[in-house]
Amino acid sequence: MVYALVDCDNCYVSCERVFNPSLNGKAVVVLSNNDGCVVARSPEAKAMGVPEGLPFFQLAERFPGQEIHALSSNYTLYGDMSRRVMGILRASAPEVFVYSIDEAFLMLDESPYMPVDYKAWGEALAAKVRRWTGMPVSIGMARTKTLAKMASKFAKRYAGYRKCCHIATDEQRQKALALFPVEDVWGIGRRHGARLRQRGVATALDFTRLDGEAVRRSMSVTGLRTWQELHGRDCISLDHLPRKQTICTSRSFPKMVATRQELAVAVSAFAARCAGKLRHQRSMAQLVTTFVATNPFREDMDQCSVARTVALPAPAASDPEIVHAALEAMDACLASAVMARMGGGLGASPQPPAAAALQWKRAGVIVGGIVPDTEVQTSFLDIPPALKAKLTRLSAVADAVNARHGDETLQVASAMRPHDPATGKALTFRNSILHERRSPFYTTDIRDIITVT
Repeated sequence: MVYALVDCDNCYVSCERVFNPSLNGKAVVVLSNNDGCVVARSPEAKAMGVPEGLPFFQLAERFPGQEIHALSSNYTLYGDMSRRVMGILRASAPEVFVYSIDEAFLMLDESPYMPVDYKAWGEALAAKVRRWTGMPVSIGMARTKTLAKMASKFAKRYAGYRKCCHIATDEQRQKALALFPVEDVWGIGRRHGARLRQRGVATALDFTRLDGEAVRRSMSVTGLRTWQELHGRDCISLDHLPRKQTICTSRSFPKMVATRQELAVAVSAFAARCAGKLRHQRSMAQLVTTFVATNPFREDMDQCSVARTVALPAPAASDPEIVHAALEAMDACLASAVMARMGGGLGASPQPPAAAALQWKRAGVIVGGIVPDTEVQTSFLDIPPALKAKLTRLSAVADAVNARHGDETLQVASAMRPHDPATGKALTFRNSILHERRSPFYTTDIRDIITVT
């Protein structure tokens, strides 16, 4: 079996450049929701030294006189472009596993239907994706998924590979390992990478020279699988690919939020988003955390940042269950904020509305303790099984309706936002946040289709 990892180059920036070629060759950054901070950078912006996570308001201060094009995030566009790319991949390979919005593994089974020259096939596929969608992709090929991931980095970094790098021989594997920093190896990460460097392990080749049993003891079975994959042994199944252990949805608010009702609308929407992501990856969560925070840059105002976690009686993924737990955690946050401001005395009122004196700038919901929806341990403390099954079916119906008619066609009542005076309809999730620099919805909204004159 040969694996091909297809990675969209600088996905968000590339999506913007497809429809705005004037951005080609220029420093471009994409901002987080509410135009808070930098979440994606073009190669030119990276070369300029723009760090990921830089607050937008500091961009001009840090890079005075530099031409940097800052765009609001347009996840509707990015998601649709991703679906187009993945559609081409599914029509080109025997089996495709979509790993993220900008990555997919192709399983090339060495059958008579596949060409013998994999590299030429990969170069042709990268050219086809670019020609049909405008999106640049890099393809890495090898006999293990970890080596394929490494090869995709080389394909992206060096133009001589013509967008496809194939690690086909043991000599090529050894050379690639010697050139690859250990902390950049898929499955190791910076925390383990820093520890390994302290032991003199600087490259992936150094890592392969360690004793396998020692790797297992210090990095668990996950580290051992990575070690084996780097030796050319295919041992990470699709079921064991690294998946999200937590899912977070958070936003900075365009304006300060002072009342519990306003905060509850946002938290409910965040929780429903998390629940939808859980169902999309066929999993459930056991923990729900809500956090709220004031604006740390407003030194003239009272500051507070607090988070609280609610443990569910049994894993859940339905909107009502996740939203209810998130609101319970939110009320605990507000009560804690009140008590902190009053000195934490026994006489402090735990009533959440009293926290209205604080001006909240950010909130979010995190779901954790994620397990597959096929491995659920029930509990007699949970809601009745019949009701749980009904809530699961209700969420499935809502997912189907929203997939056909648009996000938030159906949603929980507590997440309903104020109405738009122009349309008379409630604001949607994407339109309730600041997006002054957002590009049009070129591929999903008939009103935004480019007109050629």
